[in-house]
Amino acid sequence: MDAPTTMSGENGMSGGGGWFTAHTAPSAPAPDGLERVPAQRPASAAQERSADAMLIRRTMAEIGPIADTVTSYFYALLFVRHPELRALFPAAMDIQRERLLKALLTAAEHVDNTAVLVDYLQNLGRGHRKYGTRAEHYPAVGECLIGALSKYAATVWSPEAEAAWVRAYTTMSQVMIDAAATDELRAPAWWHAEIVTHDLRTPDVAILTVRPDQPYPFLAGQYTSVETPWWPRVWRHYSFASAPRSDGLLTFHVKAVPVGWVSRALVHRARPGDVIRLGPPTGSMTVDHTTDSGLLCLGGGTGIAPIRALVEDVAQRGERRPVEVFYGARTDHDLYDIDTMLRLQRSHPWLSVRAVIDQRTHIQFPDALRDYGPWNEYDAYLSGPPGMIRSGIDTLRDVGVPSSRIRHDSVEELLVAGN
Repeated sequence: MDAPTTMSGENGMSGGGGWFTAHTAPSAPAPDGLERVPAQRPASAAQERSADAMLIRRTMAEIGPIADTVTSYFYALLFVRHPELRALFPAAMDIQRERLLKALLTAAEHVDNTAVLVDYLQNLGRGHRKYGTRAEHYPAVGECLIGALSKYAATVWSPEAEAAWVRAYTTMSQVMIDAAATDELRAPAWWHAEIVTHDLRTPDVAILTVRPDQPYPFLAGQYTSVETPWWPRVWRHYSFASAPRSDGLLTFHVKAVPVGWVSRALVHRARPGDVIRLGPPTGSMTVDHTTDSGLLCLGGGTGIAPIRALVEDVAQRGERRPVEVFYGARTDHDLYDIDTMLRLQRSHPWLSVRAVIDQRTHIQFPDALRDYGPWNEYDAYLSGPPGMIRSGIDTLRDVGVPSSRIRHDSVEELLVAGN
């Protein structure tokens, strides 16, 4: 639960239905308290998934315009019926409501794409360990979520829609539970990390170096979640700004945003000696070292952090593949890490770094990309604000980069990251 954005389900509020065995894992044990009820099934599992996907998307379309109301009702229902779960959530629920909605929309979008959905849910399941989420919590969350959907999507709700949601959430919850159980055998739920250095690069951007209390395995290009002692149970995502180091230290770039509780605390309040908590590493924006393809890297603002980590990763492995970095910013002042990138360029002849400054040149990433290239033989990496990523993806496709070679962090995660 991203401060629990759990995706699970239980017997809905409108009667009928009940819990069903996960159709993708029929032999997996269900969470405690789930009732298995026989159901009429379509001729094939594929037909069932397609029919369920249509019903689920129809429900999401119905509640879309009133999403805030639906999620508020869900949490009210959850905390009234199961007050013991309130302690798992942050005191202020504004961002939490957004996260639940985004998790739902993502699941609904990929409900009939098993590979994408399972990967997403496994990451959620592993990440939810840091909140203290246990298998027995999932039925309560699912019960209240189905209750909220049945109330506010009444015009499209039916026994068939309820059964589709119950099947989907039974499957989703089991994937998350299994991923958490597997992860528990090999990693802690969180790591404590002491801040070693705090470098204020601009009035609102700081570079933090931290020392985890135990080994922290990750890959260049990944990100993690961070909790500060000043805002308990409020976690935000930050990318690693360096490749793994022999001394075990980790580096993050943090920009304080106006309503960012965590980011403002890390930039303006944190000092060396303070201890923060880290969730598990996640993300797939990593270098494929089985090929020698060139890397085209676009980093906007503090999105330069994982790009810097990717460059270090290539350098540490002694590779000489071409790496082209476009470092985007609104002003010269925002190029807070340009000196580091230029030092890397001087040390590695295969690296090229170009600054793209909107206010000075009125040239944006799409224009800059078209001025160079061709890029169709490069693997592309994008990191930065969601709008930059979306426009960058469109431009890369326009100039011939296959979608399979474009890598970026989840836009849904980025919408709530860095706060």
